[in-house]
Amino acid sequence: MSRVLSAVAWPYANGPRHIGHVAGFGVPSDVFSRYMRMAGHEVLMVSGTDEHGTPILVTADKEGKTARELADDSNRVIVEDLQGLGLSYDLFTRTTTGNHYGVVQEMFSTCLRNGYMVEQTSLSAISPSTGRTLPDRYIEGTCPICKYADARGDQCDNCGNQLDPTDLLEPRSKINGETPRFVETQHWFLDLPAVADALGEWLDGREASGTWRPNVIKFSQNILEEIRPRAMTRDIDWGIPVPGWEDQPNKRLYVWFDAVIGYLSASIEWARRLGEPEKWRQWWNDADAEAFYFMGKDNIVFHSQIWPAELLAHNGQGERGGEPGAFGVLNLPTEVVSSEFLTFGDAQFSTSRGHVIYVRDMLERYGPDPLRYFICAAGPETSDAAFTWADFVTRNNSELVAGWGNLVNRTATMVAKNFGEVPAAGPLEEVDETVLATVRGGFESVGSLIERHRLRAAIAEAMRVVGEVNKYLTVTEPYKMKDESQRERLATVLHVALQCVSDCNTLLAPFLPHAANKVHAVLGGEGEKFPMPVIEQVEELEPDNGAGLTTYPVITGDYSATPAWEPRAIVVGTPIAKPTPVFTKLDPGVVEEELARVAD
Repeated sequence: MSRVLSAVAWPYANGPRHIGHVAGFGVPSDVFSRYMRMAGHEVLMVSGTDEHGTPILVTADKEGKTARELADDSNRVIVEDLQGLGLSYDLFTRTTTGNHYGVVQEMFSTCLRNGYMVEQTSLSAISPSTGRTLPDRYIEGTCPICKYADARGDQCDNCGNQLDPTDLLEPRSKINGETPRFVETQHWFLDLPAVADALGEWLDGREASGTWRPNVIKFSQNILEEIRPRAMTRDIDWGIPVPGWEDQPNKRLYVWFDAVIGYLSASIEWARRLGEPEKWRQWWNDADAEAFYFMGKDNIVFHSQIWPAELLAHNGQGERGGEPGAFGVLNLPTEVVSSEFLTFGDAQFSTSRGHVIYVRDMLERYGPDPLRYFICAAGPETSDAAFTWADFVTRNNSELVAGWGNLVNRTATMVAKNFGEVPAAGPLEEVDETVLATVRGGFESVGSLIERHRLRAAIAEAMRVVGEVNKYLTVTEPYKMKDESQRERLATVLHVALQCVSDCNTLLAPFLPHAANKVHAVLGGEGEKFPMPVIEQVEELEPDNGAGLTTYPVITGDYSATPAWEPRAIVVGTPIAKPTPVFTKLDPGVVEEELARVAD
């Protein structure tokens, strides 16, 4: 058994999240975390809403709210959606807590003390119409390197090079199209060149491990070639105060610095709420613990450069040396698990253009299982993947319903009709032994694929096993065994089929936990076999630390009863009642209905 940190990207709290977001960070991290718990590892899965930065202020202005009101409203919606999707966080919190403020300020102070924060004069982009600082990502223009017309002020998505807003040709505000005004200002910069050698050595070691997706490791190594200091403070009044600059209330720590520290602060908050305030160290200070970071590809730079650089600077492991602070030597990521983009047909998901499908709408209309299944089976694992309503309906009906749902339903129906309970098996024939061996083999084949973050192949393998069990029923034809002389054989075939269904349910549980609990009930089980997350309203741990919260909702859960990743013998005599379908077949008219919603 080992300790595994599942560090899940923090959704930005300027509105509800769409399905493209959860395809990148949400479902993949949950499948992995659920499987690793079942495989016997001690998992800590943390995240929260990212609530600082100018985009929050911009959206709040549009909606006639304060930044705090928008963050509170968005946080609650996101918490409810992710809990409804079944994401099994140990703690999903937020970046506007007093605990987070304290952890971030301690990290900054340690990096500064070790010499990796340097004060420099720089040019800051200001909106002429509002006087407000424009964040790098809210400035667009032509890339000076590849001449791409829609490069951002922090990075060109076309050539991958890091940029500053002042590098852009013909810069413009993404908010209103105006040309920004650049003024001189003082900021603290994280001296990335001072940790470049250590970063390169770490990335080379990760490449040698052979575990990272090739696109992620190559991108991460390439951005080292143009490494330079990056500003970690901003002229803004919404964010975490800068230690030492308390007399300058319009200077705050930049969200780049603040948000990634959330993985650490959430782990510390989890331990404090558990009543074991030092327990987080088992995942952060123990060199044998592993840490997996889940996100979409637009967040790679923050997790393979900015966050590791902060950790190295805090640990005193750059060229200037230094000593770790109160948190001790912190572990760097074991793997950055980045997904590509889920597109809406041929177009990018875009809230402003109406090209969007919100998580909440999907959950309300179709429930979590079809969405989770689609993301696992057809998601953007190593290349961009398109979501279409036609594909969604087809996969739900022909795979989820006709494949897995049909197997569960017809097996339980035959058992309920003929025995009313799990029957005892007689002598097994070769066909019985073969299908049982196939299902048992799935624990190795499916599990090894999940461990390597190959979810599409993993769920395809699980469904292949389901298909073999369906073939078993077709070959043995238990529904034709009407004669009393065939009763023992009927009992044997149905016992074998029930055993296969039970074990297939375990194989599919990381992907479809809600359905797994329903199938458990169909098989005569009681209670929640596969633990689900809950929402709790908690009190602020540090009410005097300046964050301004009193209470807030978190996602948490007790996952200690998670069943093991192994076959479990079914119990003869367990009552089996006539089942109701686990999944719902969708009318093909859903496609036109949903396309009409977009058109409207």
